[in-house]
Amino acid sequence: MRRVDVLVIGAGPAGLAAARAARRAHARVVLLDASGVLGGQFWRHPPAGSPDADSHALQHKWARFTALRQALTDDADCEIITGAQVWAVDRRDSLPPVVHALAGPADGGDRRRLVFEPRALVLATGAHERTLPFPGWDLPGVYTAGAAQAMAKGERVAVGKRVLVAGTGPFLLPVAAGLIHVGATVVGVAEASGWGRIARGWLSRPHQLRPRDLMPKSAELGGYLRVLAARRVPFRTGAAVLAAHGEDRVTAVTVARIDGDWRPLAGTERRVEVDAVCVGHGFVPRTEIAISAGCALAADGSVRVDDEQRTSVPGVYAAGEITGIGGADLALAEGEAAGRAAAGRSGGTAEVTRHRAFADRMHRAHGIRPGWKSWVGDSTIVCRCEEVTAGQLRAALTATETCGLRSLKLSSRAGLGICQGRTCGRNVEDLLPDTPLDPGRMAKRAIVVPVRLGEIATTPLNDTSPTE
Repeated sequence: MRRVDVLVIGAGPAGLAAARAARRAHARVVLLDASGVLGGQFWRHPPAGSPDADSHALQHKWARFTALRQALTDDADCEIITGAQVWAVDRRDSLPPVVHALAGPADGGDRRRLVFEPRALVLATGAHERTLPFPGWDLPGVYTAGAAQAMAKGERVAVGKRVLVAGTGPFLLPVAAGLIHVGATVVGVAEASGWGRIARGWLSRPHQLRPRDLMPKSAELGGYLRVLAARRVPFRTGAAVLAAHGEDRVTAVTVARIDGDWRPLAGTERRVEVDAVCVGHGFVPRTEIAISAGCALAADGSVRVDDEQRTSVPGVYAAGEITGIGGADLALAEGEAAGRAAAGRSGGTAEVTRHRAFADRMHRAHGIRPGWKSWVGDSTIVCRCEEVTAGQLRAALTATETCGLRSLKLSSRAGLGICQGRTCGRNVEDLLPDTPLDPGRMAKRAIVVPVRLGEIATTPLNDTSPTE
């Protein structure tokens, strides 16, 4: 077992910033990441040998990344371990947990077993994408927006020749621009939020918008829009993909207008011929390690932190997307605050507050609305790993007379597949009825356990502590 001052898990923007801040405070740091290279999903590396101009065309804040990487790799008191999978954490009463990891190629016979006893632990494990289900979303050729961007950034490969990008949020724009950069024809971008909601979300209380925040983001937005305008790519708001069509792979999608709550407007459906569709409806924090460590969660499933990124567990800090989705600027600010606090310093919270305010505007403009559930018919697959349909979920709810996610998982198999609820968990939660089926009968039949579906895989069976 190795004792370290600060252990940072995750080497994306938040983790790198945390490690750098902790070193500036003179703490000895160990930085772990599951990938073979630093940068996380935001700074995904181009293929080896790519020309510099091409390598940087799809990247943002690349100079910040290279500066962080250089500072940490040149620092003898910062040990970087890539290809490291954290597989367990052992809780301790008033101390950070002991962290167990395996380092080396997956399934390799020479993987190293690593055990750390940190004085402070910083979790910066990021997020994964959320995609709302619709008929045909399991067809080959239907990609998450992030997967399309990862292939464009990391492999210079377009997911298709004729592609539609759909979902919600600013992330759709760099995805569309990246596809164009690698040679795809983007037939359109469908943003689910309407112009009215976008304007109210982004432009409310304009006096609070600071030029230092607005100018770089406006320049970035303008760059994407220029790329789309040059290729005459239609950008439609208040529109969504309701179905994908095809036999062996997607050949077309149905796009329709939707209202402010995301309910389809009858008679507005149109069919668009494509060979790929990229869909993204935001991100979900990756909280498996945080949950195993005993960290309390907020109502939205993110890790709850205070003003200096402290979690509910002594000596454990969290930064980046696991504390709430907010983008790279917020992740960098939170990482710096967490690293400094983990090393025994304080300060830097003003930057976090400023970037969180900007993130709040994004959520008001592009947050998911409940009307999406009207897209989902009984035959629509919700859990792709176990091929559980919405109809089977509803039948399980009726049969068991419980809204408990644990009971629903066991009775329907939703979330029991290889992803363990990471893909379907939040959608299954949202498909539960807003009110109990019958509280009196339900109390006699089952115990309702208020636990998120994605947590079931990582919560010890003998853990009796309350779950947020």
